[in-house]
Amino acid sequence: MKKFKNALLSVLAIAIATALFSCGGSSGKKSADSTAGTSTDTSKKASISAGFSPFDIVDITHNVKDYAKWRPVFDADSANQKAAGLQLVAVGRDADSSNRILIAFKISDMAKAKAMEADPKLKETMTKAGVISKPDFEYYHIIRFTPGEVKQWLVVNHKVKNFATWLKAFDAEGSAKRESEGLSDRTLGRSITDSNMVHVVFKITDLAKAKAAIFSDDKKKLMESAGVVGKPDIRIYNAQ
Repeated sequence: MKKFKNALLSVLAIAIATALFSCGGSSGKKSADSTAGTSTDTSKKASISAGFSPFDIVDITHNVKDYAKWRPVFDADSANQKAAGLQLVAVGRDADSSNRILIAFKISDMAKAKAMEADPKLKETMTKAGVISKPDFEYYHIIRFTPGEVKQWLVVNHKVKNFATWLKAFDAEGSAKRESEGLSDRTLGRSITDSNMVHVVFKITDLAKAKAAIFSDDKKKLMESAGVVGKPDIRIYNAQ
């Protein structure tokens, strides 16, 4: 009887842990993994160690005439967003250009999300909201994610020669080192169309330290040694 009780408690503990730490779906997993080559195993291990289920997101960026006029139209379109299988994750304004908007959605159905991107109704809604630039849609497969409130974040997008090599260098630097630089690891993903395009998001805990670190010569050398190709796109956003 005691053995049965212990076994039952173990099963319940596993079930509770799974419920607490599971997150999202993985509709784009096949697409991302199919292009990853030998580095796929590394990303899978990264996902497992993080204790959650990988999921897909779409980042939409565009410029608007007036944020105050854009936001109510965007919020009123939530039913269409939900119908497209999109769950709002964050809205941010570029710290250097406040009318440049970043919207992040979690995707439950990739086909529906892509269909919405091409839907003329979305263009009409954006025009009504005062969008003045061609929207940019970027799809990512997220393999690491730390939940929690973020008031300001730093987004880094860059291409690498080999994801496994880059990830090894990123992990060798360590989250503790980045924490000391005012950067707290939040999101790590790979482009669904190009698995060597890396998407990293940090929560900014100290803006002065974060800027000094991310634009330093030491960080530039680290990126180069990790196999970063070309100039990374680095932007700071304020949460809305």
